[in-house]
Amino acid sequence: MSTYSQIYIQIVFAVKNRQALISTSWEEELYKYITGIVRNKDQKMLAINGMPDHIHILIGMKPTCCLADLVREIKKSSNNFIKEKEFTKHKFEWQEGYGAFSYSHSALDNVIAYISNQKEHHRKKSFKEEYLEFLESFNIDFKEEYLFNWIE
Repeated sequence: MSTYSQIYIQIVFAVKNRQALISTSWEEELYKYITGIVRNKDQKMLAINGMPDHIHILIGMKPTCCLADLVREIKKSSNNFIKEKEFTKHKFEWQEGYGAFSYSHSALDNVIAYISNQKEHHRKKSFKEEYLEFLESFNIDFKEEYLFNWIE
C-alpha cells in the first residue's frame, strides 16, 4: 500500500442534556470499552478521558476511516454497553452531534496532557466554556441553537 498519512482528531461529545451520569466508579470500564471499539475499527487510540457529562477521545485516524461512522458506532455501542452493565439507574443517552478537531503531530503531547487532566481542567472552566473555546480557536462557524443543550 502506498498511502501515507498523519491524521489526529480529538472527538468531544456529551451525555444527553449534559446530565452528569458517568460515574468515576465505572468510567474506566467505559473508556476501555470505547478503546476496544476504536481499535476494532483499525484506528489508534491516543487518549481518552472525560467528566461526568462529557468525553474526549484523541485518535490517530487512517484515511479510509469515516469519522461520522466511527463516532456513530462509539456512541451506539457504548450506550448499549452502559445499559447492559446497568451502570446507572437513570436513562443514559449520548447527545446528538459531536465536535471533531484536528491536530498536527507536534501538538500531540499537549493534547494528550490536556485530555489526561480533564478533572483538574474543569475545576477552572465549564464544559460550555471549553467547547466554545474549541469552536472559536479552530475558527468553526456555529449557530448557538445547534450546540449541545446546556443545563446551567
